[in-house]
Amino acid sequence: MLQLHTIRENKERIIKALKKRNMDAEPILSAVLDLDEKRRSLQTELDATLAESNKLSKEIGMLFKSGKAQEANALKEQTAGLKETSKQLGEDLNKAAEALQEQLYLVPNIPHDSVPAGNTDEDNEEVYREGDIPELADGALPHWELAKKYDIIDFELGVKITGAGFPVYKGKGARLQRALISYFLDKNTAAGYTEVQLPHLVNEASGYGTGQLPDKEGQMYHVQADDLYLIPTAEVPITNLHRDDMLSTAELPIKYTGYTPCFRREAGSYGAHVRGLNRLHQFDKVEVVRVEHPEASYKALDEMVEHVKSILKELKLPYRILRLCGGDLGFTSALTYDFEVFSTAQDRWLEISSVSNFETFQANRLKLRFKDENGKRQLVHTLNGSALALPRVLAGILENYQTKDGIKIPEVLVPYCGFDRIE
Repeated sequence: MLQLHTIRENKERIIKALKKRNMDAEPILSAVLDLDEKRRSLQTELDATLAESNKLSKEIGMLFKSGKAQEANALKEQTAGLKETSKQLGEDLNKAAEALQEQLYLVPNIPHDSVPAGNTDEDNEEVYREGDIPELADGALPHWELAKKYDIIDFELGVKITGAGFPVYKGKGARLQRALISYFLDKNTAAGYTEVQLPHLVNEASGYGTGQLPDKEGQMYHVQADDLYLIPTAEVPITNLHRDDMLSTAELPIKYTGYTPCFRREAGSYGAHVRGLNRLHQFDKVEVVRVEHPEASYKALDEMVEHVKSILKELKLPYRILRLCGGDLGFTSALTYDFEVFSTAQDRWLEISSVSNFETFQANRLKLRFKDENGKRQLVHTLNGSALALPRVLAGILENYQTKDGIKIPEVLVPYCGFDRIE
């Protein structure tokens, strides 16, 4: 969420910046400023009314002490009227503050200067590519066919138990899944991230804190009886570990990693691009989250990008990195890099990670601050990234490592799996 003083002081600059998101922000920013003016006016009026009421109360006390009961009672009638006025002003002030907050929630983050203009994912900018695309033998299969052939993932059984988008991993498929989780966590902790185990449900405040609410409310599973949400990513509970915290400079940076299942009610569609593991309603992901000093956050973002690159190099998967354009940028992000693995069997790129800097956008919602060396309170910067999301990594391994004799296991995963081939 953008800070009010930032909007007041930089309205035209923000309008221009949000055009990268293909958004005309003038109406909503004007509404924000009008509501802010109304709120401040009501606050001034309420403060003046309360001050007058307090002044009269003191006078009434003095009059009673002086034996001037008649004059005191006359003033009491005035204070009664002031109390009614202040009550009404308080109610109006709360309504104005709530309306202002609702409008602020609708304003997306300001894109970083390096974000390219564009409308769709076709306008994203490729900034890096590495790895050789393997040449597969004739008859190479997509991962959903490989999963069936080797009996390692059962999509139909998942439909029977729950519905589409909830696969069942079996035998070596389950062990490979577990191996990837352990490998990712070990890589992250070796890089200085503290591992945490987290709740898989969060309250509404947590959803608002990281920006999933109200923007992505329709994509989240809601347990209405308890008013809790199944997490769409570990980013939500991890970042909320420090909601309402006042940190010191010495505590920064803070680096966390965590594995969780993730749940998303994304609208279903049909075709090969969403078959198998390409799009799921429940999937596993290992996340990295950082809380940083504002001056260090973009260096931290570069470090996170390099970290994900190191994992993909060890897995020996061909990948590329995209800088997302304004039209494809997430609501809360200032700058996002997407990692995509090439699926040779599908002849297409599969997104497997997003690494983002949110600057102060989440921190303002979270009321997450730090005291600098001069004792001044400032908002931190928050960042997060997938390291990594498992479904499409697994799809890439199955498809790119397939041979006529079975599926080889990337060398770095063999110690975690206990086997080097699926036959």
